[in-house]
Amino acid sequence: MRFSRLVIAKSTTLLLVIALLPSLASAQQVVQQNYQNGRSYLPNPLAPYSPQHVPPPNFANSSRIDQLMRNGQLMLSLDDAIAMGLENNLDIAIARYNLPISDTDILRAKSGQQILGVNTGLVQGTPGGGTGSTTAGGLGTSTTGASGSGTGGTTTAAGGAGTGSSGLVQSTEGSGPPIGSYDPMVTAGLSLEHLTQPTANPFQGATALKQNTGLANFNYNQYFASGTALNVGFNNQRQTTNSTFSELSPVLNTGFRATLTQHLLQGLSFNANRRLIKIAKNNREISDVAFRNQVIQTVSQIENIYWDLVSAYENVRVQESSLALAQKTLADNKKQVEIGTLAPIEIVRAESAVSSANQTLIVAQTNLQLQELLMKNAITKNMSDPVLAAAHVVPTNTMTLPPTEPVLPIQDLINDAFSHRPELSQSRIDLTNREITRKATSNLLLPSVDLVGWYGGSALAGDTNQLAICAPGQSTNRFCIPANQVRPSTGLSNAYSTMFGYNNPDYGVGFNVNIPIRNRSAQATQVRSELEYRQSQMRLQQLQNQIAIEVRNAQFTVQQNRAQVLAAQSAEELARQSLDAEQKKYALGASTTTLVLTAQRDLAQAQANSVAALDNYEKSKVQLDLSTGLTLTHNGIQVAEAETGKVQTMPHVPGIVPRQPSQELQMEQEPQSGMPQPQNQPQQPPAGTQPQTVQPQNTPEPQAQPQPQPQTQTAPEPQAQPQTSAPGTVPPSGGQLPQPATPQPQNQPQTPPQPQQ
Repeated sequence: MRFSRLVIAKSTTLLLVIALLPSLASAQQVVQQNYQNGRSYLPNPLAPYSPQHVPPPNFANSSRIDQLMRNGQLMLSLDDAIAMGLENNLDIAIARYNLPISDTDILRAKSGQQILGVNTGLVQGTPGGGTGSTTAGGLGTSTTGASGSGTGGTTTAAGGAGTGSSGLVQSTEGSGPPIGSYDPMVTAGLSLEHLTQPTANPFQGATALKQNTGLANFNYNQYFASGTALNVGFNNQRQTTNSTFSELSPVLNTGFRATLTQHLLQGLSFNANRRLIKIAKNNREISDVAFRNQVIQTVSQIENIYWDLVSAYENVRVQESSLALAQKTLADNKKQVEIGTLAPIEIVRAESAVSSANQTLIVAQTNLQLQELLMKNAITKNMSDPVLAAAHVVPTNTMTLPPTEPVLPIQDLINDAFSHRPELSQSRIDLTNREITRKATSNLLLPSVDLVGWYGGSALAGDTNQLAICAPGQSTNRFCIPANQVRPSTGLSNAYSTMFGYNNPDYGVGFNVNIPIRNRSAQATQVRSELEYRQSQMRLQQLQNQIAIEVRNAQFTVQQNRAQVLAAQSAEELARQSLDAEQKKYALGASTTTLVLTAQRDLAQAQANSVAALDNYEKSKVQLDLSTGLTLTHNGIQVAEAETGKVQTMPHVPGIVPRQPSQELQMEQEPQSGMPQPQNQPQQPPAGTQPQTVQPQNTPEPQAQPQPQPQTQTAPEPQAQPQTSAPGTVPPSGGQLPQPATPQPQNQPQTPPQPQQ
């Protein structure tokens, strides 16, 4: 019974562990290692001397993509696109490494070593949706991203070295008095030596001198932020010899000396000696701000790519409607040519219009496919999954113009920019670093005057050399030791007690003075750091002026693009009414096919202009948030979640309108090509929408024109709606297609077909 309970308990524990493994693994993925303090000796004494392995990057896309896939299509809202970009975008993933890299600089500065710096510019490796000033002319729609010039694809930012005409220009940042190692350094020398040396000097005590020497020397060094250097040396030597002139064999020589050096002028400054640590910590703050700037720029870029995708999506709908109108005109012309009321040249003219509309549709469809590719590239790490690579991206939000535009005082927007723009924060922190360097280089001008004090001791121990003792009956002389004067045997413990017992002290005090004549190197460094500090102050003011102009320009651009949308919508309404009037005149015989086709092209162009104007308007609002630095605040984005690459709080972009099901396209794998399809296939409405029937309008019937020779006609087959690459697409309001001609009784002259509004 106990055995069965034990088996059940162990099985339950094993199942719980297996269930927790994925959560533990995901937790390990989001927890970032802190490299600022290094490894401790506890519990593993060898940890500081063992390498730390950084896990390889994870190139798998987040699971959010699977949640958005519907029937082979990626149903993507703007909020979803931003969330996926925060989790998968490679620009953010590359910039994320700058945070732990800056931590290693802090650890390096704590040891007293020169810092290496970190790239704090923007990673610009994602093509499409380039951020920048989106003017009323429609800038900011490039499909290629500019690569950064720094390591890892970054651009130069605050605190980084500039590139001069002759190569790398190094800054004086971090210059100052020399700094020793804050990490204690222990050096040791252990050696064993056997020496056999022939001699020609009788005073060496042997014809062939033989010595066995053992050394065990230790040294301890450490530097302190007060400008104090400590050096402790401990020397030990054991030697045996066959020389008759050595009184002891083996002989033990031990000694130690502790030396304390204190800077009195140059280097006597806590601020100067800790400058690298302060600069490294400030650079860590710059890295945090730079990562925030990267998130802002990437989110703005993804928003622009999304609106370009929506614009391309809407443009396909416009071009499909244009092609449908051209196909309907061609079908009507063919019927009128058959009954003899129209010249055959009108069929050629209508076919040319169909071909032109089809070409424009193909361009729109391929541009849509390109925008889909750019969108997937921006929100994924890779597209190796064939399902993802083949999936169409369907935007579930659409562009809209709000009834009113909120009017904010320009000074409030500028103040927001001064408070939230990451570039200003980086410049201010960099100015603090240069202030630290400026003070340190002032200390570098002073002469080097050091107070040196030391204390030590030494001792001697060993056994009396038997070869040096006078033989019995040998006369006493200066070259041998009488038997009654032999020293007692002593060992290492006796030597240490004598050395540390103040029996043989060695102490002293002194000064070391180093005065460089003319001191030109220090003068140049100090003056240059002062100039760079003043230059940074000017740069900060210039950046503030530039940001103020960007904010004003962004607000002006929103106003201009709103006016452009209103003008484009008015032009679209004019083109729609003009087409309606031209169709009515054509039905009455007062217009020509050329004028109808021209009106159709004008309507298509006006609709395309309206879509482009809405695209520019949406992107100008993105640019306004970017200029004021409020992109993350307005969209509800948490920088901490962007650092871990796991979004828990869903972003929310205000003022976004969802797309209605009736506005969706029936996505195809390949763009439409060639001439229009046969017109005898009925269309199927898209899923989720009701088929719409175009009712004939009560327009006046034109007078029938008698034919010279009435011909017997068979009843024409009812003509279906013209088929496009998006079956079931409803033309924009006011752009209803003309109805096919009603079959006339046989043996009766036919009237021209009635195009309807």
